Amino acid sequence: MNRKIHQLEEILDRAGAIYAAQNLFQWDNETLAPKEAGENTGKTVGILAGMYYEIMTGEDLGKLIEECRQQTDLDWICLCTLKEAEKERRLISSIPRKDYEEYTKLISQAGRIWGEAKSKKDFSVFAPVLETILDYKIKMARLNAKKGQEPYDVLLAEFDDSFLQKELDEFFYTVKKELVPFLREIREKGRKIDNRFLQGDYSEEGQEKLARFLAEYIGFDFDKGVLAVSPHPFTTSLHNKDVRITTHYDNRVDHSAFSVIHEGGHGLYEMGIDDKLTQTILGQGASMAMHESQSRFMENCIGRSKAFWKPIYGKVQEIFPKELGNISLDQFIEGINKVEPGLIRINADELTYSLHILVRYELEKDLIGGKLSVKDLEQAWADKYKAYLGVEPKDAAEGVLQDIHWSQGSLGYFPSYALGSAFAAQIYWAMREKMDIDRLLEKGDLKTIREYLRENIHSYGKTKDSLSLMRQATGREFSPDFYIKYLKEKYSQLYLES
Repeated sequence: MNRKIHQLEEILDRAGAIYAAQNLFQWDNETLAPKEAGENTGKTVGILAGMYYEIMTGEDLGKLIEECRQQTDLDWICLCTLKEAEKERRLISSIPRKDYEEYTKLISQAGRIWGEAKSKKDFSVFAPVLETILDYKIKMARLNAKKGQEPYDVLLAEFDDSFLQKELDEFFYTVKKELVPFLREIREKGRKIDNRFLQGDYSEEGQEKLARFLAEYIGFDFDKGVLAVSPHPFTTSLHNKDVRITTHYDNRVDHSAFSVIHEGGHGLYEMGIDDKLTQTILGQGASMAMHESQSRFMENCIGRSKAFWKPIYGKVQEIFPKELGNISLDQFIEGINKVEPGLIRINADELTYSLHILVRYELEKDLIGGKLSVKDLEQAWADKYKAYLGVEPKDAAEGVLQDIHWSQGSLGYFPSYALGSAFAAQIYWAMREKMDIDRLLEKGDLKTIREYLRENIHSYGKTKDSLSLMRQATGREFSPDFYIKYLKEKYSQLYLES
């Protein structure tokens, strides 16, 4: 290996180890850490952030990047490493160290405050923290912006730089134009579906048993992964042999079941990254949109199909004989696919899901653009839910406080969910052309499906962007038409065809 590249990778390895330690503290903070740990943990995370900043902005790294750029014999992986190192260095170097450390410390504590506000159903507890986070994000975005670039585009680029406001406005225009009238037709003309059996006295012990079973069934390797409980399900990866997912339990059995399948999809992506890339700057998903495509694919395209449940529904009935013993497989499949505009994003059906994301996208644009203040956010949230979904939150917990993302500083993340759903649908259509997915699922063969995803998406880590991976995995350029086609075909069959 080129000596300069080797030195560069050694420096990036040190930075990566510090970053992994920060992630581990964040995981612990959201799962097992005692309630009073937050402030002291925040201090530790702030120190680690300073160490990471020092390495990534240091002269040694800058000099090595310049020297490596002069090399003419670098392979593809080395070139990708250089590109990511330059990007990360540029992003961090534009931010004063004091701001970077204080922001990181704030984020390490904000999740706790968000959790307290949500439990009290009181937005005013979290609002001052959100205002501070917003100020930091706008300041940092302006420091990183190219000439004439809007701050929100800078924030969106952190999650997928192929989809900024122009592209997202076009995407959501198509989604709204096609799905809002279709949703209205379903609600006015569609048959009635009863899924009340999904809610009831489902024991936490039983849900935990089902959660582990489903995670293992889709291929989540518990020799390389962990399942825990947190207020909001999420995935953390330290490397491809230490991947951690969480779920939550309530009185709806499908809530925990599908959160596990969803987070398990993220986990499979992380576990599938090539060994040569893991624990390097390239050892993560191509983008959050691509990452969400893998979780949404597994949760919806696979997990809500009849073929998926056919070989395992008897096992589910064994875990919950009283609740599901007299519910047929067909009733169960109809129940888990029922279209029902609601308030909670993570529990939304496939058809209304992207409308939940549209609300958040429009609110984020207005917050970052200065058209909406934090003090007016709770009411603006309620107004958009009434306009797009016909429902209104009764309190902040089922409204503006339902998601953890803003407490983590993840402004610009939400569009990745809708893009991920659209990516997933296009990948699904492409796979159907190459293999009989239903037949594989009916045989309990998820390995063939996983291997296709690993070979075409997972193993590449961050060496290719999301649009390149879409072309590779589907043989086509990305188009939301596949998403619209997928939803209309599925829900017309479920609701409008006799």
